[in-house]
Amino acid sequence: MKTKFWTAFAAIEQLDSTFIQRLYNYFGDIEVAWNAKLSDLKQIEGLSIKKSENFINKKREIDVDASYEFVLNKNLKILTYENPDYPYMLRQISNPPMTLFYKGDLFSCNLNKTVAFVGSRRASFSGKESVRSIIADLKNTDLCVVSGLATGIDAVSHESAISNNLKTIGVIASGFDFMYPKSNKYLYEQIENGYGAILSEYYPTFEPIKFRFPQRNRIVTGISYGTVVGEAAMKSGALISANLTLEQGRELMCIPGAINNINTEGIYKLLKDGATMVTKGEDVLNALNWQKTTFEEKKSTNLNLEGAEKLIFDIISIEPKGFDEIQAETELPTEELLTYLTKMELIGLIEQTDGDRYKKGLNK
Repeated sequence: MKTKFWTAFAAIEQLDSTFIQRLYNYFGDIEVAWNAKLSDLKQIEGLSIKKSENFINKKREIDVDASYEFVLNKNLKILTYENPDYPYMLRQISNPPMTLFYKGDLFSCNLNKTVAFVGSRRASFSGKESVRSIIADLKNTDLCVVSGLATGIDAVSHESAISNNLKTIGVIASGFDFMYPKSNKYLYEQIENGYGAILSEYYPTFEPIKFRFPQRNRIVTGISYGTVVGEAAMKSGALISANLTLEQGRELMCIPGAINNINTEGIYKLLKDGATMVTKGEDVLNALNWQKTTFEEKKSTNLNLEGAEKLIFDIISIEPKGFDEIQAETELPTEELLTYLTKMELIGLIEQTDGDRYKKGLNK
């Protein structure tokens, strides 16, 4: 059971994800990394001695089994970096969270069609209505709305997703012992109970301290294929998210607003710098090169599979298979098999996991 060691690392408040990742990459085993001595850590080139000493001192205060049981007793689910189900897009960022704690059903969300909506906490009526309108255009589709469960644009994005039969993922900047803001209590409950999932990289007891909000933003944008900015002042968390989106190589989209609104100053700067302007749901789909697919259409696609596609789908429906394994069972030429796999991945029938392994797509 390696998960308890990932949880133990997460329980040390002073550690960041990059430090834990360095140890995991070096030792290749999270249990070995946890049990490493200071002399072992000093062998890792470029690793901070101060952080290493801090880790050695702090881990003496952690009971590995007790910290793991503490999380389980709160009915939290745990997803670690080494788990093959760890979100593919999030794994690609420079500092992915090593452990995700979550409530709800993460895998009911289509992680192949995630788009973040971010913006001002003090959003104008017009800004909120623009977000509602764009999300309403995407009603009943397989797209998943991601946001940060704050007030303003975040809350409107989650609410609009729910009211339009879309799944939604909320990423919070604290452990689950805290609900911030408390005004979103009903929204938390809705998401947890059928409309998606709430994620946190923080151990349950970690408070919503100021510096954790920009850290949270990298997960909001990192798990998403693109980010839509509703409103953003020149110095704002939304602008931080926009910059993270660009750093992560994702599509940046902005909703234009009134030019005399202080919360649109950042929007127009981003648009001038090359962000894509979006005014309706179709613009989001076009920017991300997605088709508008409803859940019913997806279900129908599954039922009508024939020939090689049906054979491939049946093979990986049982368990994830590598390219060579699929080819051995289908006896298809390499180029032909690649064509089928690409087509099936694009329409969400299958998805690629670590390396060249394929598994059944979400909502199948």
